[in-house]
Amino acid sequence: MKDFCVIGSGISGSTIASILNKKYSVDVYDKARGAGGRSSNKKFNLNKSFDHGVQYISPKDIKFKKFVNNLISKNVLKKWTGKHLFLKEDIKENKKHIKIIGKNGNNAISKYLLKNIDCYFNSEIIKISYKSKIWELHFSDGSKKFYKSIILTCPFPQLKKLSKKYIKHSFINQKIKMDANITIMMVVKKVRTKISSYFFSDPVLGWAAYENSKKRFKSDYDLWTLQSTHKWANKVINSNRINKLGNAKILIDKFFKLTGFKKSKVFHIQNHGWKYAFNSKPLKIKSYWNGSLRLGVCADWFVGSRLESGWLSARDLSLKIKK
Repeated sequence: MKDFCVIGSGISGSTIASILNKKYSVDVYDKARGAGGRSSNKKFNLNKSFDHGVQYISPKDIKFKKFVNNLISKNVLKKWTGKHLFLKEDIKENKKHIKIIGKNGNNAISKYLLKNIDCYFNSEIIKISYKSKIWELHFSDGSKKFYKSIILTCPFPQLKKLSKKYIKHSFINQKIKMDANITIMMVVKKVRTKISSYFFSDPVLGWAAYENSKKRFKSDYDLWTLQSTHKWANKVINSNRINKLGNAKILIDKFFKLTGFKKSKVFHIQNHGWKYAFNSKPLKIKSYWNGSLRLGVCADWFVGSRLESGWLSARDLSLKIKK
């Protein structure tokens, strides 16, 4: 029986797993097909892909900056150059922020941290139970696994459903509202632009990223990732599964209108809805650890809405476990 199981392979899960793996035996589980969580990268074909979650990293914390710079030196991450148009009228742009991306996809950090750890994907956990000082994990396929300790990194609503009976801290009873996001991945005829990304001032379409500008691949077509505003996504996310094409059309029409590009044939459309994308209101704690039950929780929603927030939460949890 291994010491720890970590639920989730995003930035929080991969970070805490990497730290724990230096001293303990660790397994990681994720219901997705690969590592990355909200920083997932979705293949289109061969080497062409979309960053359909986190778009880039712009470090603020000194320790996180050091961590990111180390990964740049190891050729895991790189700077995203080009012209990034900031059109948001009600928010002031911080022009000092650099944009850093994964060399082969924005799930690069998670993949790097998990490279020496046993990971089990397509593994959805539906229930956890604690008996005789052992954690029992119940999976959707009917299987069970057993561990001495458990770390949960899932979105707050899912965490509450899984573990409320075991968490006695006040944070579990808070009304934490996680905002949604709808992401459209599309392939279109070349528009011949020198713009790498747009940050729009629009109630529906918030962001557009020109994937070709990340210089990961060469293509005769343009790959764009469009992301909605959270206010619009919050309204339509519950019906997105049955209205994927309709919501995609709304965002694509907005894209051509706001950029001024001549509307061209769309060769590929994919809609991905993130029901629990982020929490913009930090909690009073950065992570949770119950030493008696050997139960821990870390996630970006403890700290904020950035990828960096998940890394900080995981680091905070690692210090609590050491104590």
